[in-house]
Amino acid sequence: MKVQITNGMFMAIIINTVYAKAIGLTQGSMGREVGNDIWISTIIATLIGVLMIWAMVVIIRRFPSGDILDQSKALLGGWFSKLIGLIVLIFFFCSYGVTMITYVYHLMDYFLPEAPVYVFVFIAFVVGCYGAYYGIEVIGRMALIGVFSVLALNILLMLGSLANFDIYELLPTFQTGVASTFWASRHNVADWAMVTMAAALLFPYVRSEKEWARSSTSGVLFAGGFVVMWPILEVGVLSSEVTAQYIVSCMQMARSAKIGQFIHRYEMIMIAFFAISILTEIMLTFLASATIASKIFGTKDYRRMILPVGIIFSVYGCWIVFDHHRAMEQLETTWVYVSISITIGIIVLFLILGSLMKKKLEMLNKKIAEDNKSNANGTSSGNGNSNGQK
Repeated sequence: MKVQITNGMFMAIIINTVYAKAIGLTQGSMGREVGNDIWISTIIATLIGVLMIWAMVVIIRRFPSGDILDQSKALLGGWFSKLIGLIVLIFFFCSYGVTMITYVYHLMDYFLPEAPVYVFVFIAFVVGCYGAYYGIEVIGRMALIGVFSVLALNILLMLGSLANFDIYELLPTFQTGVASTFWASRHNVADWAMVTMAAALLFPYVRSEKEWARSSTSGVLFAGGFVVMWPILEVGVLSSEVTAQYIVSCMQMARSAKIGQFIHRYEMIMIAFFAISILTEIMLTFLASATIASKIFGTKDYRRMILPVGIIFSVYGCWIVFDHHRAMEQLETTWVYVSISITIGIIVLFLILGSLMKKKLEMLNKKIAEDNKSNANGTSSGNGNSNGQK
């Protein structure tokens, strides 16, 4: 029987997948373009994220017994499935570089500045392999813990920042123009692209097909709410000019939060909670990539691909975070265009193919349902015979 996760676990995975990078690096990138309007760009990106994941729900529901690669095989055969798998694997390869930038620069720049880069990369490799080996259920449970850490982060930050918050810093809105504010949202749309592509592989593992649309929409909206609080507080407390000066703007925001008489600064607490979310994202990336690689190379057990994928990804992650200038170039240009183009391209392609070959998918779904029913009847009759023999 296929391992399945609850809709709550799936929502938690969505929140953890987008949260760390969206609060850490995205706001600074958008702040350098549109200043005070970064919170508006974040809201726009969240709404686009809802549309993308809705489209993915429509696509996977046409062939609910398989993920996006299984559907591509059902539509046009094995070679087409391998091509789509290669494209999606490239997507997760690039996304791992962004994940490592988020992970390493948070911990190294603000927590362990003298530690070598390879230590962080090795820790990510070990945790990623562990989570991928034990599968989606373990990652889902880890994501639930990550949601509690996200809630704690946001509540403590709000309590420690409201005294210094000035709402007039958010005005005037659309100072750089509506088009510029919309265009700057692409940095956050790239974060939602990561969620959408992960959902394309995870939907068959979510228990209730009828709840896919509601749980994915709720997950995106909750995650967007958790994220948009940060740019609002950053603009109202730090100002957009200060936010734009930092690679990891959320840590500068954390430094300004005074959460108590004896614990004045918040960044060490933030690192402790933040690590759960980012490590969950690393595990999910390893699992998704190993699953894709196993389908490309035709191996029955995806676990055989965890080590090769992990080693290749770790070498790339070490290379990209070693140079800050290279990391920022990849983060703000290459990653944005690669992620959005691949995600939108796959959505449009499968919406068209699914519409043109709708009858073929319906026949396959019917055949699968009949096979499952016959297997279930055979199992129950077999149990009845064995009970009679006893």
